[in-house]
Amino acid sequence: MVATLKGLLVGLLGWIDTRFPLTKWWNEHLAQYYAPKNFNFWYFFGSLALLVFVNQIVTGIFLTMNYKPSEAEAFASVEYIMRDVSWGWLIRYMHSVGASLFFVVIYLHMFRGLIYGSYKNPRELLWLFGMVIYVLLMAEAFMGYLLPWGQMSFWGAQVIINLFGAIPFGIGDALTIWIRGDFAVGDPTLNRFFALHVAAIPLLLVALVFFHIIALHEVGSNNPDGIDIKKHKGPDGIPLDGIPFHPYYTVKDIFGTGVFLILFAIIVFFAPEMTGKFLEADNFVASNPMVTPTHIAPLWYFAPFYAILRAVPDKLMGVMAMGGSIGVMFLLPWLDRSPVNSIRYRGPLTKIAVTLFVISFLVLGALGTMPAGDTETFIARVCSVIYFAFFLLMPIYTTIEKTLPEPDRVTMK
Repeated sequence: MVATLKGLLVGLLGWIDTRFPLTKWWNEHLAQYYAPKNFNFWYFFGSLALLVFVNQIVTGIFLTMNYKPSEAEAFASVEYIMRDVSWGWLIRYMHSVGASLFFVVIYLHMFRGLIYGSYKNPRELLWLFGMVIYVLLMAEAFMGYLLPWGQMSFWGAQVIINLFGAIPFGIGDALTIWIRGDFAVGDPTLNRFFALHVAAIPLLLVALVFFHIIALHEVGSNNPDGIDIKKHKGPDGIPLDGIPFHPYYTVKDIFGTGVFLILFAIIVFFAPEMTGKFLEADNFVASNPMVTPTHIAPLWYFAPFYAILRAVPDKLMGVMAMGGSIGVMFLLPWLDRSPVNSIRYRGPLTKIAVTLFVISFLVLGALGTMPAGDTETFIARVCSVIYFAFFLLMPIYTTIEKTLPEPDRVTMK
């Protein structure tokens, strides 16, 4: 019986392989894809990002079954999902918590690339794909944030869309009307944001994630030492410092996934609003164009860039600074002139710069959620200067600092 079943499965696999390269794909990207053997904790977050992405798509599909993308019904439909749809509250919280944890995972994934030089030659295109994914995720999160049609959704969208009005020569005013679809945030805005959030941007994200993975497997994974494992191969052509991704790293990722899902479940069941960091109290109140919330603040993952915006007194310059704070990250592969990749072998200047950059980013994130007083604005300006200095001075300090010699083979530190 077992032999018969095995024969049927082998026959089925052979039938599929003659029509679709399933085994070839499995070998190239899993079983025979050799990754460095010294991956550490920081390498969990790529697979976790893919996991959360799938969670967002699946829960989003279920939410759209009961959501009404209209100004009159949107808020009530969310309440209906939370109160009357079977397990609707769970699906909604899985989606909202997943959105925040998505950015936690993405920021940690980007930080790993930053400290280990995963953007340097030959991985420039890989980094650019990742940055485009990041920008699209920000757009996806912003548009999804409008959909509950609560007070913070409405007024947050009003503030962010009005920023485009800072563009001179009448372009900004025309652009804001075009984005809103009307002279104020309303039904047309909600409809077009819903269409972009559930269809257009997810399709682009799926395509870009595919390109990101293909580009990764073409040039090979980086490692904590930042050296190329393809330089040393055995007689069989296999890298001496590489191991098959499956089963070694699939097992490792399953363990990381288990830990992540435990933390995810704890947040979903015990603290889905995360004291207002994931879901603000104002967003549990229906939108009212006649009542402005006391303090309009973005969700935490937009907060650092919002703090940079507010730190600049001129509106147009503030918008340019906010855009530049994201755009400058695209240039990272060409700003870094260090002869080594990993921070392990870089000099003290880079290590100090990375430390100051992380501190400034976290402080800006905290300031972006606070009302803008004189003290907060001064600190935000100092941190904004540090943020931009990290990138703009990189060609200098990565050139002049002394580095340690890279090892010839990967180490197991």
